[in-house]
Amino acid sequence: MDLKRLLLLLSLLATGAPAVPAAQPALVNGIVAIVNETVITEKAAREFIDPAVIALERQPGMSQQARNEKMMEIYRDGLNQLVERQLTLDDFKASGYSFPESLIEDFVQERIRERYGDRVKLIKTLEAQNMTYEQFRTDIRDQFIVEQMNLKNVSSAVIISPFKIETYYKEHPEEFKQQEQVRLRMIELRKPDGTDPKAVLGRAQEIIGILAKGTPFAEMARTYSEGSQRREDGDLGWVNRDVLRKEFAAATAGLKPGQRTGVIDLPDACFILQVEEIKPAQLRPLTEVREEIEKTLLSQERARLQKKYVERLKKKAFVRYF
Repeated sequence: MDLKRLLLLLSLLATGAPAVPAAQPALVNGIVAIVNETVITEKAAREFIDPAVIALERQPGMSQQARNEKMMEIYRDGLNQLVERQLTLDDFKASGYSFPESLIEDFVQERIRERYGDRVKLIKTLEAQNMTYEQFRTDIRDQFIVEQMNLKNVSSAVIISPFKIETYYKEHPEEFKQQEQVRLRMIELRKPDGTDPKAVLGRAQEIIGILAKGTPFAEMARTYSEGSQRREDGDLGWVNRDVLRKEFAAATAGLKPGQRTGVIDLPDACFILQVEEIKPAQLRPLTEVREEIEKTLLSQERARLQKKYVERLKKKAFVRYF
């Protein structure tokens, strides 16, 4: 599709209104691609990418130029997905495969339960979209066929060996660096509107005095803290130091396990923190990240095989973009 025509379609997607004079034929009814004997219309492309376009329009802070560039990328990706899906459907038919209608129906009903809950809500949604149930069922059937063909030609061929996992781990150490973590307990004394800040500060200083006499921090947190962590005896769990509130990070810097801060007096509350444990920055062990690496490699290999599969289908098919 030439740039002028693409920009015209994008204006339709963005506004929902015609971008051409009424006397001209509606661009949205045009043809954007032909795959073997199947025509892909601009209306089909628009409906396919609409969810991604809506999500893009909801993203704040983007310039109009960046938004247009991203919208063009979404359109091109969506059109390629439609072409690849049709190539897969044609391959299914040419290979002489078939599925029992009962299996297709089970898949359709499962999708209805997952997405809509029941048939009543589905029908209302389809009516709002000016779509028939048969169109919906055909679309779900096509999804099922594509999933099964990809499973046969892509996913089933993927094997990730322990050697590949270990090699990836050694070659990408930056992905598995664990920042320094600290486990803290906290006593929080809030300053709601109308409260005397000096009174809250005085209570916090009294607690510091009781702690200095040897009363366990957990006991004091359970008794006096007004934060949500009170039920866990003030335990905040493990957190990365770089995500701590800056005042907390500064106050706990250099403290060793068992040591605590003084009163941290802030506009919203007074806080007292105690360091329980510290985990220094380190490389996460392979045993801990093995599953993560395997998922990454599986995704990469499936993408490679999917591309290879589509390229093979294109070589024996008629595909034309407009």
